[in-house]
Amino acid sequence: MGPPVRHADNAVMETKWLEDFVSLAETRSFSRSATLRHVTQPAFSRRIQALEAWAGTDLVDRSSYPTRLTIAGETLYSQSLEMLQALQSTRAMLRGHATVGEDVIEFAVPHSLAFTFFPAWVTRLREDFGLIKSRLIALNVHDAVMRLVEGNCDLLIAFHHPSQPYQLDADRYEMVSLGQEVLAPYVRPNADGEPLYRLPGRAGQLLPYLGYAPGAYLGRLVDLLLKQSRTAIHLDRVYETDMAEGLKAMAMEGHGIAFLPSSAVKKELRAKKLVSAMTADTPELALKLDIRAYREKPLGKEAAKGTAQALWTYLAANAVPS
Repeated sequence: MGPPVRHADNAVMETKWLEDFVSLAETRSFSRSATLRHVTQPAFSRRIQALEAWAGTDLVDRSSYPTRLTIAGETLYSQSLEMLQALQSTRAMLRGHATVGEDVIEFAVPHSLAFTFFPAWVTRLREDFGLIKSRLIALNVHDAVMRLVEGNCDLLIAFHHPSQPYQLDADRYEMVSLGQEVLAPYVRPNADGEPLYRLPGRAGQLLPYLGYAPGAYLGRLVDLLLKQSRTAIHLDRVYETDMAEGLKAMAMEGHGIAFLPSSAVKKELRAKKLVSAMTADTPELALKLDIRAYREKPLGKEAAKGTAQALWTYLAANAVPS
């Protein structure tokens, strides 16, 4: 949430409303701007209405399509660009003061990558690029993306699959590929080393399924896998959480089948604490994912802090083909 700006009549305006309004002025579409701003369309419309209430006049001509601004809206649009640029430049200067002598790179990373991929990636980075000072902010995928959108991290590292894009504006953000992983089903082995449960299961004997909470990014990908399977999959959801590490712990205790990224299960597979739950009948229940790094493109004279820029240059030069 941006800092509030107080009007003469004591109404409070939030700077994120200006960012919403600038997006609407440029896309001329409530639905498109809502997607780019990572909010629902009703929530986006309420924020534009709140800005109009603060301004005391209509800013959008709702009688036309595509959306057009009123004269007052055109005035606010030009002023908003100047105000937001000034705020961004000021923030960059303040953050520059705060990191003098301590050039820390801030990473926003979803939980599913924060505890598995990220530590090993930093180890490899240290060998090839050198030592970096970093601050890890572990969040769910939506909040990690919002960290980047709101300018509160240097880099976002996240999974990518074409079926679930983040809708980041290519004119504002850039990305590099760091590698690939496979999302697949795993289960605890029995005393003979065989899977406790084997997919696809049977209609009269459902397999216990450890699922991601509704709305979780990996959960949406698992739903896609199950929906597209050529074989009917018979599962009974017995547990859910939004964290892959939580599902892995439950799977290792023998509570059911969990779909997990490959980086999360490397050690467990070597130690034979987990095994694949797939069979010859279900080879399609594995999905390749990209792991990508994203950043906001530096604007005008504003430059990324030194180490972060050097790291991005290195990552771009060593990007892994998708």
